[in-house]
Amino acid sequence: MKFKSLLLGACASVAMVASAQAVTLTIATVNNGDMIRMQKLTDDFKKQNPDIDLKWVTLEENVLRQRVTTDIATHGGQYDIMTIGNYEVPIWAKQDWLVQLDDLGDNYDADDILPSVKKSISVKDKLYAAPFYGESAFTMYRTDLFKKAGLEMPEKPTWEFIKKAADKITDKDKGIYGICLRGKAGWGENMAFVTALANSWGARWFDMDWKPQFDSDAWKGAAKFYVDLLKQDGPPGASSNGFNENLALFQSGKCGMWMDATVAASFISDPKESKVADSVGYALFPTHAKYDNHGNWLWSWNLAIPAGTKHEDAAKKFIAWATSKHYTDLVAQKDGWSNVPPGTRQSLYANKDYLDKAPFAKLTLQAMQAVNPNQPTVDKVPYKGSQFVSIPEFQAIGTAVGQQFSAAVAGQTSVDQALQNSQQLTTREMTKAGYIK
Repeated sequence: MKFKSLLLGACASVAMVASAQAVTLTIATVNNGDMIRMQKLTDDFKKQNPDIDLKWVTLEENVLRQRVTTDIATHGGQYDIMTIGNYEVPIWAKQDWLVQLDDLGDNYDADDILPSVKKSISVKDKLYAAPFYGESAFTMYRTDLFKKAGLEMPEKPTWEFIKKAADKITDKDKGIYGICLRGKAGWGENMAFVTALANSWGARWFDMDWKPQFDSDAWKGAAKFYVDLLKQDGPPGASSNGFNENLALFQSGKCGMWMDATVAASFISDPKESKVADSVGYALFPTHAKYDNHGNWLWSWNLAIPAGTKHEDAAKKFIAWATSKHYTDLVAQKDGWSNVPPGTRQSLYANKDYLDKAPFAKLTLQAMQAVNPNQPTVDKVPYKGSQFVSIPEFQAIGTAVGQQFSAAVAGQTSVDQALQNSQQLTTREMTKAGYIK
């Protein structure tokens, strides 16, 4: 009996030590399909790291941005790992708000990250986040509807062609809409698309003296085109639709065309999730007939560690796992090569298995490589950024302007009034911030 008691006591002591050493990582992430898949595959991580538990906080992207921005700016310490974009990374790193990530292990191979993506999440050549997936934007369309309408999608479509095609494809009696575009207000929601559209029309957010340009002919043309197109050929409630809402519409067969993030391709071409998987085609993001500027969109969702976390080593282990070549192989094994996170590693685009299974792969890479964040539009600009402006003030300004455009799509205000309001509020905020003297 004495021996048994000693044994039980020893086991209890070991359990208490193990419990004391266990770490729980709180991870804030976005409710996109790739992140949901990652959560389902974390048993693989747990097998390798039984002493690390994971607590997920999964949020809609506008809410995620608000929560993590507030938390990191106030040193709230709610999260050990944050899912943030290449907009936030350099701004926050310069504030010493993020942990440097140049030590993710000997097998991590940071040199394999696509140069454009790596540069966008580095400061002074030091990595401050690890990319989970990267994207540009392109055109997705229904080949069956195009064939029925006697249309052929050009490799490099113009917005003029897109308008004609949308008019021809739209059949509201059958619940088919020629175009689906982001209308939900947010600097990373509707303004990501609207800024890319505006870039292709030769518009810019600011001139070289940081004066807002919403009163320019380029913005007037782009904004009117966008609003009129959605009103005539878009689905009902377009002003409430963001990336996920349009993805669901396209997958259910409601959209003839959709211009959005290249990452959507794996979901609309997956027969398990998409009713139209066998009739999807791809082309470059449209441009204005006057210019050869295909939108300029470069984004990555990245995993970063806020400075001050108590679990830095454990957080690095998770990030190294989630953004590794091993994770890519894991997704390929479980869900097929076409579903692996795209747009981060050069080796993926040299992988024949991936190229054979993902018809959108080459065009995704082509679109990402064509982006020039230093020159996103036709005329010179004082800022960097593709579908956003890389200044701290843009988060608030972009969302406020996004509300104006969303209201115009909903018919609550005119295009002219939305542009006038955008000009005034942006001028006010840029003056307050000291950009305009």
